[in-house]
Amino acid sequence: MSVHPGAGKAADTAALLRVPSLMTAYYTRRPDVSELRERVSFGTSGHRGSSFDTAFNESHIHAITQAICTYRSQQGTDGPLFLGVDTHALSECAAASALEVLAANGVTVMVDDSGGYTPTPVVSHAILSWNRGRTTALADGIVITPSHNPPADGGFKYNPPHGGAADSKATAWIQDEANRLLGSDGREVHRMPWSRAVKADTTHLFDYMGGYISDLGNVIDIEPLQGR
Repeated sequence: MSVHPGAGKAADTAALLRVPSLMTAYYTRRPDVSELRERVSFGTSGHRGSSFDTAFNESHIHAITQAICTYRSQQGTDGPLFLGVDTHALSECAAASALEVLAANGVTVMVDDSGGYTPTPVVSHAILSWNRGRTTALADGIVITPSHNPPADGGFKYNPPHGGAADSKATAWIQDEANRLLGSDGREVHRMPWSRAVKADTTHLFDYMGGYISDLGNVIDIEPLQGR
């Protein structure tokens, strides 16, 4: 295996991500739905792209979130929605945009109580824990992460009540509805200012990591590890 020429050296300034520029592009660039690369496109359970390419911008997130609100309503999913965020630069922007739409649609949203980051398995655990033993008021979730994609990319994924990735039938419907909403310039998207959304009666703080960690003893034999 060859060694990369940059190994062990400080990163070239030209290779560093300009985060302020990325975030500015998120809020200022408007997608053209006639351009295929600027449309919502769900791959493995979610939409991914960079705001520099006008592929992951505020308009995309508003439209996708509104589509998810409609989809979950059609499916009878009326419990809380667990909203998780990773450390990619665009994730917190997308979380704020999503909350504006979720709150305006009256969806009960669970956000991290410390404003921290939430690994994908933690969101799945929260959904499954809530739904255990229930047949009504089932929960679902949104995970804002592009997984292993480059730093400039954002990602937005929907997890239905089974806790895992949404299947292709669900993602195809959400994708098509989101693109329809984009084509109408977002006129059918319900949203409220973030300052109101974060204080809405439907927005709640939730201890993601505490619940996940406290449950580890049910799947891992911790005692031998403590003796090391």
